[in-house]
Amino acid sequence: MDSGYENATSSNISYRDFFLVGFPGLREWRSLLVLPVSGLYALILASNALIVYTVATHRSLHQPMYVLISLLLAVNACAASAVLPPMLSGFLRYANPVSLEGCLTQMFFIYFTLLLDYNLLLAMALDRYVAICHPLRYADLMTSRLLGLLAAAALSRSLAVAVPLVVLTSRARFCRTAVIRHFACEYIALLSIACGDLTFNNRLGLAMRLITVTFDLSLLGASYSRIIYAAFQISSGSARAKALHTCGSHLLVIFTVYLSGLSTSIVFRFAKSVSQDVQNLLSAIYLLLPGALNPIIYGVRTREIRQHVERLLWGRKSTPVTKDQSQRLHNTQIERRLPA
Repeated sequence: MDSGYENATSSNISYRDFFLVGFPGLREWRSLLVLPVSGLYALILASNALIVYTVATHRSLHQPMYVLISLLLAVNACAASAVLPPMLSGFLRYANPVSLEGCLTQMFFIYFTLLLDYNLLLAMALDRYVAICHPLRYADLMTSRLLGLLAAAALSRSLAVAVPLVVLTSRARFCRTAVIRHFACEYIALLSIACGDLTFNNRLGLAMRLITVTFDLSLLGASYSRIIYAAFQISSGSARAKALHTCGSHLLVIFTVYLSGLSTSIVFRFAKSVSQDVQNLLSAIYLLLPGALNPIIYGVRTREIRQHVERLLWGRKSTPVTKDQSQRLHNTQIERRLPA
């Protein structure tokens, strides 16, 4: 069936309908992946929704840091929903049919949610910077208005990158084959079946990734360097440990997102000898790992969220941290880190 599709190529046509063939090397074993992947999808949705619900329903968590965490997890759930249902459909049949419009729509949501993920991590770095480096001004600086502006900036920046990629891809001619050897309509996967001069497309995609990642990592590196330096100036050991613990959660998420994305890009562009199944596996890890790990990282390592989740799930009694207590903690941190 695969060879039949690929033989139907012509330089005089441009395909409008495609067949997604994810993990082509597995063949008859792909149906066995339906159950574990369905379980993974259910776990991602449930765990992310649980923390988003917890933050939304507890007033003590209506603070910038927890609101940003809940937004990040909501985006992770949306990213998984853009990838996993088509992947599951492809496991149930040899080739998953999709139109060009459907493919471009999926591509848009994949890159829009990924970029939104990056931008929310930047907003969270800003929040932690203000909380630890300027705790006395935290309540005045991190207002709901600023949160709204940060959310609007994140949306605008994500659209500014995702839309040009989709528009440019829609203008390409796809005459090589109607078969996409991938479980999702990623930018590189679509370019691999396009014909004509694709130099500009390849350079634009690479430039956008490099500029975005370089800019983001520069800001993240600068902010967390200041944060860690300020944390080590805190005289109280317990307050210092709490500040570093909070930043550790964010840094763990950042390393997970950027390292998985970097490894995938390197393999796609430079490791030509790597099999298609391995490339697809790396892509799946890159797209789905944040949605699977972030609820665990924030749900387990963030004490205030963990306490509320435990009480919600198992009825454990815990004393929630109120807004006044949180503000007193910020004030105490600055007092303790002042030189004696």
